[in-house]
Amino acid sequence: MGYSIPHMTPHSFALLRLIADGEFHSGEALARTLDISRGTVWNAVRALEDADLAIYKVRGRGYKLAEPVSLLDARALRANGLHVEVVDAVGSTNTELMQRAASGAASGSVLATEWQQSGRGRMGRAWQAGIGRALAFSVLWRYAQGASALSGLSLAVGVAVVRALRAIGAGDVELKWPNDVLWRGAKLAGILVELSGDTLGPSAVVVGIGVNVRLSAAMRARIDQPAADLESACGGTLDRNAVLGAVLRELRDVLERFGVDGFAPLRPEWERYHAHQGKRVTVTLPGGATDSGVARGIAEDGALLFESGNALRRLHSGEISLRAVKRP
Repeated sequence: MGYSIPHMTPHSFALLRLIADGEFHSGEALARTLDISRGTVWNAVRALEDADLAIYKVRGRGYKLAEPVSLLDARALRANGLHVEVVDAVGSTNTELMQRAASGAASGSVLATEWQQSGRGRMGRAWQAGIGRALAFSVLWRYAQGASALSGLSLAVGVAVVRALRAIGAGDVELKWPNDVLWRGAKLAGILVELSGDTLGPSAVVVGIGVNVRLSAAMRARIDQPAADLESACGGTLDRNAVLGAVLRELRDVLERFGVDGFAPLRPEWERYHAHQGKRVTVTLPGGATDSGVARGIAEDGALLFESGNALRRLHSGEISLRAVKRP
């Protein structure tokens, strides 16, 4: 589970939008603008601090974020030809969009949030993300085909994410099979694809993506694996709207192409980005057994081609974890 923010309210998000510029704002002015009491302003500030946002409080000057944050703006993102909605908080963008899909939401619907209270990753793992410092969003896409024809879709999404992040300056970004995005061996982004529909089609696919844009020391301590952030990879401060826009553009193009051609045309590009291509790795199977061998690439359906001994095996998503073998 993600860490909780017990007192996060609409007032907290409204106040955050006012102080996001990183300038000082007096408590009196904030109270007047929001039409709330000074005590409510104070409580909203405390909630933001509980959310891992450092805020300077100076008598006579007011409140100031230690570093400005770029909040998401749906109007700036709709230029991508998708139906984008930004909400302050939601349990899980994937869960919410899956429910909307069942109620007839349009293909190309996007739900992004500033705060995802119960973000999910692969195999039920929690996704930790700080307010204003990460991207957490989901995209609904509808296909005429059934689930069996959509093998390799999560890997195709990985290609789209890497294309976008490399284009904005993260040159060392790679992929880890089946759906992690790495920078210098540490996790930078994750992908969770969920499907619903009939066996032979049509299908509704919800693609959930989380990207670490800026990680605080406190957030790094909460994450149970090596983690990276995009600003470190790019060497400077980033506008999250620009990052999300870049990812959405590449994702739209890949999802459209996948519906026509499947994963096969993207396979060579995925292997170029593969962090473990041709390297010795250790595979952990669902029951806990491990095996060592060489990652030889991926099949056209997205299965990992794993060479162990004299045999070349096909391993499918959800069955293994992958770690590079450490040499003595």
